[in-house]
Amino acid sequence: MKHLLAILVALLCTAPLIEAKITTAKIRKDVRLNIDLTEPFGFGEDGRIKITISNFKVYPYWRIDKEKARTPKLDRLGVFLTIPEYEGQIEYDEIEKQICPLDERGLEITLFDFDDFSDPDTDSISREIVLNKEVEDYQGGNFVLYFANCQPEIAIDFDVHIEMYNVKPNGAADYLPLGDDALPLLYFFFFLIFAGLGIVWTGMVLKGRQYAHRLHVLMIALVAFKSLTLLSQAGMYHMISVYGDAEGWNVAYYFFTAARGLLFFLVVILIATGWSYMKPFLADREKQILLIVLPLQVFANVALVVLDEYTPAFPHFSWWNGMLHFVNIICFAAILFPIIWSIKQMREAAEIDGKAARSLSKLVLFRQFYIMVVAYIYFTQIIVVLLELTVPYKHMWVAKAANEIATLAFYVACGLIFQPAPEGTNPYLALDLDDIELVGR
Repeated sequence: MKHLLAILVALLCTAPLIEAKITTAKIRKDVRLNIDLTEPFGFGEDGRIKITISNFKVYPYWRIDKEKARTPKLDRLGVFLTIPEYEGQIEYDEIEKQICPLDERGLEITLFDFDDFSDPDTDSISREIVLNKEVEDYQGGNFVLYFANCQPEIAIDFDVHIEMYNVKPNGAADYLPLGDDALPLLYFFFFLIFAGLGIVWTGMVLKGRQYAHRLHVLMIALVAFKSLTLLSQAGMYHMISVYGDAEGWNVAYYFFTAARGLLFFLVVILIATGWSYMKPFLADREKQILLIVLPLQVFANVALVVLDEYTPAFPHFSWWNGMLHFVNIICFAAILFPIIWSIKQMREAAEIDGKAARSLSKLVLFRQFYIMVVAYIYFTQIIVVLLELTVPYKHMWVAKAANEIATLAFYVACGLIFQPAPEGTNPYLALDLDDIELVGR
């Protein structure tokens, strides 16, 4: 475990800092017809975009004979705005129907084209777009920024710097989209709750230290890292709101969330196997689960850190993002196996030994724990994602709050079930030598 965290820290220290809602990207010899320059951003009534494009170059596509390549038409290269729900239709129209999105059909709004360059080899172009002047009947909205190349026979280079923000009543820029502007306060509120929960849990462990196990100490560490994760998130989103940059808080967030993730899987697996409070060892197959899940978690967390340093303009950004979250779901699914094994062992114990009532009591409680873990995974990995996809952009914070509430409920339930208690008062902890021999099989 120490070696895994050391590797993670080393990788985090070498990672460049993310620029959050101030987006900088370098496009090199790209032949894509549409390049997603930004993630969706919720604009208010005074939403604005600053965009600067420089180092612009055009090349004949390498698969096409240079002699047959046509002179590029710069007015067929440009930047446009659309809503996230329309992205798939744009790609279909351009590939299947050969319709250029710069022709301003439907919900596509062309902001400028590259014909505005006076000298494409050395010039740069900079625009500040006030959305209520560009969009008809504008009252705010959720938009994404695209580059369009309506000439498949060419490849392009350019550097782009984008600032997306809303103007507050006092005239200051807010770089958080509507729906995320409540996140600094939301995460700080949950930090206070989890910090208080950690203090209460630490007090319970100290008060019942004669009944405490090593697992209880790991649970203290888990709540501590969860609290620090929330604090770093609050600081990160506050800095993004004010400066458009996380100002180093993202490094703390990456470290704490990775450590918290590792501890979470470790604690759940150890609870499921009965380690520390039911037996002082792990069976071979339980060790194999740990050896699979923890390295996968390290890989997923480090890869997500690296991916966060790129904008959606990075080729295959969406594919990698989806793949890494799929790995995370696999890890969640893997932690169910130790619980299932424990339930099976206890069912067998209830049938063969002379302590059927006690074994059945444990069986019922492990089934409850299994249901609790499944419900937590289902809610945080499916329901929360559906909320993010369906709630209005102005209320995106609701999905984040739901995720934290579910996590809080799960932590509290685990603490109540597995709190240090005198032997015989907690069916989970009541185990004699015969039971130790059974769960170790």
